[in-house]
Amino acid sequence: MKFTDGNWLVREGVSIYPGLSVQDWRRDGDGVLFFVACRPVANRGHMLDGPMLTCRISFPRPGMVRIEQNHFLGRVHRGPHFPLEMEPQAFDVIENEDDVVLCCGELEVRVRRAPWSVAIYEDGRFLTESGPRSAAYVLDHGRPYMRGQLHLSVGEWVYGLGERFTAFVKNGQSIDIWNRDGGTGSDQAYKSVPFYLTNRGYGVFVNHPECVSFEVGTEFVSKVQFSVEGERLDYFVIGGGHPKAVIERYTALTGRPALPPQWSFGLWLSTSFTTDYDETTVSQFVDGMAARGIPLSVFHFDCFWMKPFEWCNFAWDTACFPDPEGMLARLKSRGLKICVWINPYIAQKSPLFQEAMERGYLLRRPNGDVWQWDLWQPGMGIVDFTNPDARRWYQSHLRRLLDMGVDAFKTDFGERIPTDVVYHDGSDPAKMHNFYSYLYNEAVWQVLCERGRSDAVVFARSATAGGQRFPVHWGGDCRATYESMAETLRGGLSLALCGFGFWSHDIGGFEDTAPADLYKRWIAFGLFSSHSRLHGSGSYRVPWLFDEESVEVLRHFVRWKLRLMPYLWSAAVEAHRSGVPMLRPMMLEFPDDPTCDTLDRQYMLGSSLLIAPVFSSSGEVTYYLPAGVWTHLFTGEVRHGGRWYREQYDFMSLPVFVREGSVLALSAEADHPECPYARGLMFHVYRIPAGQSASCDLFDERGQEVGTFRASWDEGHLVLQPQGGLERWRAVLHGLEVSEAAIEGAECRLSPEGVEIIPQDSRQEVRIACRRSHGA
Repeated sequence: MKFTDGNWLVREGVSIYPGLSVQDWRRDGDGVLFFVACRPVANRGHMLDGPMLTCRISFPRPGMVRIEQNHFLGRVHRGPHFPLEMEPQAFDVIENEDDVVLCCGELEVRVRRAPWSVAIYEDGRFLTESGPRSAAYVLDHGRPYMRGQLHLSVGEWVYGLGERFTAFVKNGQSIDIWNRDGGTGSDQAYKSVPFYLTNRGYGVFVNHPECVSFEVGTEFVSKVQFSVEGERLDYFVIGGGHPKAVIERYTALTGRPALPPQWSFGLWLSTSFTTDYDETTVSQFVDGMAARGIPLSVFHFDCFWMKPFEWCNFAWDTACFPDPEGMLARLKSRGLKICVWINPYIAQKSPLFQEAMERGYLLRRPNGDVWQWDLWQPGMGIVDFTNPDARRWYQSHLRRLLDMGVDAFKTDFGERIPTDVVYHDGSDPAKMHNFYSYLYNEAVWQVLCERGRSDAVVFARSATAGGQRFPVHWGGDCRATYESMAETLRGGLSLALCGFGFWSHDIGGFEDTAPADLYKRWIAFGLFSSHSRLHGSGSYRVPWLFDEESVEVLRHFVRWKLRLMPYLWSAAVEAHRSGVPMLRPMMLEFPDDPTCDTLDRQYMLGSSLLIAPVFSSSGEVTYYLPAGVWTHLFTGEVRHGGRWYREQYDFMSLPVFVREGSVLALSAEADHPECPYARGLMFHVYRIPAGQSASCDLFDERGQEVGTFRASWDEGHLVLQPQGGLERWRAVLHGLEVSEAAIEGAECRLSPEGVEIIPQDSRQEVRIACRRSHGA
């Protein structure tokens, strides 16, 4: 929200009271309180009347500073509150004549007395500053707001703030953290997160679930401004230097992503939304995929598995599915997992509505009426997840479906949550608007985790800070255009920088039906995402309905993804353990390359694979390779980095390059995502730089490490070292010239992919005399 009118004026009806000078300070438990006057104090008369800010500074976890600025401390702060993992840190205070310095580990906070400012340093490096007159109490036509501003340096870019479909770099944008069901083609977002990251190696988390208004270099070009309505502002500045370290610290505070099951990384196929379908239709789709050799892992039933006008009643429409238990058993006998669509709304026609209304399970207006409207479902009400009984009631219906054979839920909606309502637990409805998505997905997630299950996964659309705990999230209602495909990627990149480790989207676009060329290009993009789903609105998304080449393209990319599963699974475990997402903006992996700062049409999948989707019908694509030597995953062609390329690609390929110094584990199996990761693997070794080493860690289905494959140099020999329970492995060397007479412990042969190494004993290391080739 903007309060000023240019540099010199304020908007009509607005009064701004900035903090000007520290009048006193004292220790306060694990923090320090500063009392800041909002007017010049030249004599005792100036100590009367007018507001004062009370600012508390503390260190809630290693590497982060918390700043709480208050006007009136006596206000009741109703929930909800983000669940945060706090570990208060000890600190030292140094009082000087002009400032007070707080020191905690590598962080230093310098609080200048007058004019009041708060500057933050990490290892002596300036991060940012709440400069003079930045923190303020504001009255806008009598409504109170708290404002914070942090400095933007020259060349500093801002990223994140949730799943934003606008420009990837947020400088110059005004953004309200307020979830909306607006599709992917505007400045609205399904997943609004009050966290941003900059290319200067720090992040800022504004600890408010209600609407936070960000002015990113808009009200003042050299500042990020954030404001909330009320008498209090609470935010964290998170250091780390490297953007990965910042995300690790942020997700340590707000929650790490759970690890989805291996089967969820395979191909998902949907009935689509408004299409006609029954068990015959579903069987034809499944049979058609099998007949064409396209591995399918999950079948998803969208809305109309239930009777129309009754969503949600959690009961199969027996006119279309007369034997749901038998149907699910038949599908599961073919190795498929089952997902069904749900939402948190109860239509008036649903048999459950009367029960929910009478028991107080639905949101109510202040006068006691059930809150209802006709948008989406006639007369629908909204489940009140702050009511423990309503939560258990909702979950009981999900358990019936799990007992029937359902494995996962698509948790749709959760954005259009009203504020003119009363919650069972007295929560502030303005704060609940965004946070509702957290409670909704948490309730579903808890059911999936019951009974010792370790394979919980949802397919969620709405989220806010902390929602990354409950994967997977998908990008919402995109259109069948190349432009929408690109905006979808921008949304995923922004969401990734908020700690969401796993992400998907509707291959081919949700609205309308894609032409065959777009469908095929989107397949490549979709299968090089962490999760891959064919879904749409008014038409089916099976490939043979587009053209026969689409069948070949889908089969090709599905099988490549399944071959890559050992590598992808390692990246998934890393996302679960550290919060660093699988889908990575280029600036996250290459923060020292300024060209990567603004790239939003390509990305890294894990640390080793660079992907540049093709966003044109002609097949022409422009992409950038950072410094180093890169090898095309499919062809083995070599490209030297530090430059741009413009090339043409057919539908069976795209720029997908492996970073030098990588060890990529590929499975020999390409028909399902659940493969024996310690057995029968092919390790591809890509140009290990002289004097360096690289390794590939392997994990079982629970995320426990089962082995490591390491490649390193030793006196002109490349040494391959299997560790742990690796069995029957082989290796392919890329970009290396091998002296066959100097191989110890293995034999080698030329293969289409490179020099293949076949060990004599899979438990022993192999030494190979070789040198790096110059490449193309």
